[in-house]
Amino acid sequence: MSLERAVRAKIAGKRNPEMDKEAQEWIEAILGEKFPAGQVYEDVLKDGQVLCNLINKLQPGAVAKINSSGGQFKFMENLNNFQKALKEYGVPDIDVFQTVDLYEKKDIANVTNTIFALGRATYKHPEFKGPFLGPKPADECKRDFSEEQLKAGQTIVGLQAGSNKGATQAGQNIGAGRKILLGK
Repeated sequence: MSLERAVRAKIAGKRNPEMDKEAQEWIEAILGEKFPAGQVYEDVLKDGQVLCNLINKLQPGAVAKINSSGGQFKFMENLNNFQKALKEYGVPDIDVFQTVDLYEKKDIANVTNTIFALGRATYKHPEFKGPFLGPKPADECKRDFSEEQLKAGQTIVGLQAGSNKGATQAGQNIGAGRKILLGK
């Protein structure tokens, strides 16, 4: 098997049809319209129009101009505008797919993961009432300890130190010992 085919197989193995379906249903719920019948998920998203409309529903005016014609470069511009708007909306840069992942269908699983990241980002916007996609991100759990509590913690010997109330692992040997043979 050629290297390119092996890489494609590995990327295709990452793809989860249930996640694609869930992402599609979420997009349809936000936009209020179904994907065209008979078209594949990635083909509907490829020109970037649906994605730009999605981010504009979540944050009006996020993408000022959505290109509906003009060829490959205009559609790739849609995708770039969507990616820029995602970052401004609060999606971490590491969760945003690259344009070729979708436009050349190199890694559709990464595109779906980006949509899930957008769904998680909606939880942080109180003006958005739902529907939500994916698990709610954890909130910060800030703790304030007094100086007395911090000093009390310094006197405790942690179990990582190798002992537990006198019991140690000294002398334990699991399996055969390492043999070092000199002169051979």
